[in-house]
Amino acid sequence: MTTSALGGPRTYDVRTYGCQMNVHDSERISGLMEDAGYVRAADPDAADVVVFNTCAVRENADNRLYGNLGHLRPTKLKHPGMQIAVGGCLAQKDRGDIVKKAPWVDVVFGTHNIGSLPALLERARHNEEAEVEILESLEVFPSTLPTKRESTYAGWVSISVGCNNTCTFCIVPSLRGKEKDRRPGEILAEVSALVNEGVLEVTLLGQNVNSYGVEFGDRLAFGKLLRATGEIEGLERVRFTSPHPKDFTDDVIAAMAETPNVCHSLHMPLQSGSDRVLKAMRRSYRQEKYLGIIEKVRAAMPDAAITTDIIVGFPGETEEDFEQTLEVVRRARFSSAFTFQYSIRPGTPAATMADQVPKAVVQDRYNRLIALLEEITWAENKKLVGEKVEVLVAVGEGRKDERTGRMSGRARDGRLVHFATGDLTPRPGDIVETVVTYAAPHHLNADGAPISYRRTRAGDAFEAGRTPRLQGVSLGLPTVGVPAPLPATTGGCAL
Repeated sequence: MTTSALGGPRTYDVRTYGCQMNVHDSERISGLMEDAGYVRAADPDAADVVVFNTCAVRENADNRLYGNLGHLRPTKLKHPGMQIAVGGCLAQKDRGDIVKKAPWVDVVFGTHNIGSLPALLERARHNEEAEVEILESLEVFPSTLPTKRESTYAGWVSISVGCNNTCTFCIVPSLRGKEKDRRPGEILAEVSALVNEGVLEVTLLGQNVNSYGVEFGDRLAFGKLLRATGEIEGLERVRFTSPHPKDFTDDVIAAMAETPNVCHSLHMPLQSGSDRVLKAMRRSYRQEKYLGIIEKVRAAMPDAAITTDIIVGFPGETEEDFEQTLEVVRRARFSSAFTFQYSIRPGTPAATMADQVPKAVVQDRYNRLIALLEEITWAENKKLVGEKVEVLVAVGEGRKDERTGRMSGRARDGRLVHFATGDLTPRPGDIVETVVTYAAPHHLNADGAPISYRRTRAGDAFEAGRTPRLQGVSLGLPTVGVPAPLPATTGGCAL
């Protein structure tokens, strides 16, 4: 039985698919719902409102959504007051088709009007019919919306939304729109507000973070933004995702190397190592430029952990093209990779290209790529055995922790570390220094007693069950103040 049927406040549950941008959008959806008087459901299966925040990048995204909607239909029939809402990229793409395929859905909203959700839910209840509202451009910048953060120690901060690239395999620009940049002061105000709540680590988010500044005409804005985060007292770790090789400039490498709280971890999407395939993808860089970036990063930060995205089986990919991808993997020596078998996404140029690669061929190449990556990531991780690492203790990272008596967290370079606690009782958000004793392809173990342990404000917040809840951050928030302007670049590149 739903909570509202028992006379309590209406409850909600948000179910998220896809990228970090969607995860952060779901935090905003939660903030909006709680601002409107809803409370998070203790039992997700008994929620009065279920919100699906969808992704449209992968081939099975549609099947997954409609399958989950189908599973919910009997529940809704038993509880007539229950509502189902669908938002995110798939909602932006399918629009009114969602309620045609699943007439029991109450609300469909797009990527540009997250803030409308509570009003749409209320309107659907009042009118007793589905409400579909899809805007073609951004209504308000999402970070002006209230946000209920999921973590006490780490936070997402959007610096831009949308993308100006035209990659032939990607549907995101048509669903998220053209790039819109936030002003630097607004970003730094949000970061400062999070740090004031106890957060130790922020990840700067954008579809293409290093093209940040295009809207206000400063091509060096992202490097300046990274340096400015170094001035925020109490902020210990800064990460960012995802950059694009075509826009990656030397000033950003210098900012990473010279700003102490910017982590030496870099996610640099490759997609393919073949110049011919990169051209067909409209990825306006080539193998030589990509490897040149990796070389410069490692020269400035020898300890940098570099991760990537790779697509196998793009239309027209030959065995020679695939071998070029393997060659870049061998030379770049990634610490990990997100790997994808190419799948047709209707509405993208690649969907209608000739020479679609047979599934069996794609699978074989994918298996070979995974085998090479495992060999390399394991070898790179083995180099860290005996080395000291600083671990930000996390929650939910280690599935076997309870059985093995370990806890887990992330090293500064982003690697997952499972560590023995000895006589300590660290809390998520605390900092532990320990020594790596064993390496696997996807994680490190540290089974000796920790060298040091530091209790933090983030750990205090976790222990108190307190997560940051911001009421939308824009320039001039009186509780935060206006940060100083971004510093000018000094002396050009450090490389």
